[in-house]
Amino acid sequence: MANIFTRIKDTISADLHDLLDKKEQKNPIASLNHYLRQSEQETEKVRKLIKRQYRLKDEFTKEFHQAQDMADKRLKQATIAEKANEEQMHAFAVKEHEEYQHRADRMKQSREEAVQQLELLEQKYEEMKHKLKDMHLRRMELMGRENIARASHQMNRVLHDTADKPYARFSEMERYIEDLEYKVNSAYYRSTFDSKIAQLEKEMEAKEQ
Repeated sequence: MANIFTRIKDTISADLHDLLDKKEQKNPIASLNHYLRQSEQETEKVRKLIKRQYRLKDEFTKEFHQAQDMADKRLKQATIAEKANEEQMHAFAVKEHEEYQHRADRMKQSREEAVQQLELLEQKYEEMKHKLKDMHLRRMELMGRENIARASHQMNRVLHDTADKPYARFSEMERYIEDLEYKVNSAYYRSTFDSKIAQLEKEMEAKEQ
């Protein structure tokens, strides 16, 4: 039963991918726009991660300075306690100094790692922005080529196709009007022919007299 459901799922998935492939072939610009939107979303995610990395670096810096200040303070207090022969206070100050100094060293290392990671992220982010800009420019170029192709196709249809097209209809109408004009002129010529002959006959008879 599980195999049947797996095959059904694979078949549906294959059909869906085939449908998407055909759709992309029919409208490559729409497919490119979709890919650009995804790239823009990924670039925005990276920008937010970089912003968060800056905050982490600042937090590491803050924690480092606080821990180092306390380590220095406890070291000074340990020296004072030692000179005053306050062994318990001296031991407490030394222990505190060690803990704060260990924390300061750890925060310093974490800050350095954060700075290195931040530099790497910023480099990758700049590469992504350049790549995204190039894709936008490429889309403009492809849109221009698509416009030319579509316009050329439309013009070719108007200029060269003959069946059921406006120019073909205009030509048919022009021929119809020419035929109609010829018929009208012919009918007029025939209708006036007899009267013109009669007039010529009268003029000839008048000359003979």
